Amino acid sequence: MNRIKRKNGVASKIYIALIMIFLYAPIAVLIIYSFNKGKTTVWKGFSLKWYEALFRDDNIMNALANTLIIAVLASIFATILGTMAAVGISNFRGKKRMIIQNVSNIPIISPDIVMGVSLMLLFSFLGVIFGFEMGFFTVLISHICFCVPFVVLNVMPRITKMDRSIYDAALDLGCNQWQAFYKVVIHELMPGIVSGLLMSFTYSLDDFIISYFTRGAKFQNLSIEIYSMTHRRISPKINALSALLFLAVLVIMIIINLRDRHEEKVRSART
Repeated sequence: MNRIKRKNGVASKIYIALIMIFLYAPIAVLIIYSFNKGKTTVWKGFSLKWYEALFRDDNIMNALANTLIIAVLASIFATILGTMAAVGISNFRGKKRMIIQNVSNIPIISPDIVMGVSLMLLFSFLGVIFGFEMGFFTVLISHICFCVPFVVLNVMPRITKMDRSIYDAALDLGCNQWQAFYKVVIHELMPGIVSGLLMSFTYSLDDFIISYFTRGAKFQNLSIEIYSMTHRRISPKINALSALLFLAVLVIMIIINLRDRHEEKVRSART
């Protein structure tokens, strides 16, 4: 039995290692070639020239700035609206709650192109009536729309696990309704809120289809800028940019995991 368990343990480790290699080998190759002196996939020596060229490219820097601004604003507004929506949904009971929750999940399972085209038609119709063109604000509203359901999806489980009596206890101890909600309920929902915020940020950062249909003629974000390069030859500067973005996301994930471990230790020490 021990031999069988050891063999199964070794096989599972090999299986996991192969999956990790399959997932991260392309990213590793991309990062390695971001330091390649040449433009092709032939290694011609170590160099940082593509990183220097990246920060000198005004088009990419402007597109990156637009992408980050949209992602930050969309994730913040979507987190606020999604948290409010989750709290509102939790007040319903029975079939009403199930129907509203299922409706809120429709944007998650529907194809992006459906949402992109529908929002484009909506903004085109409103643009004719109110006399505006699609651009920064239409992209921002679109990103908020498809990020809100992800926040609801992350916050709802925390609400169902939360002890409802703590809100009443806070009121009994002298808090008004706003103080009880802010200091007690929001504190209990914070892990779900942070998860929804980060998921909204990453989805907004990664989006192409919805941005493509709602951007108009003047606005340019990073995904559209990279797509426009496919008509020509993609510059190795994109390798450098992708490596920096991957590094930034990796650092954020490490910080979040360390924070979660610290919270778990604090909770276990209290109990």
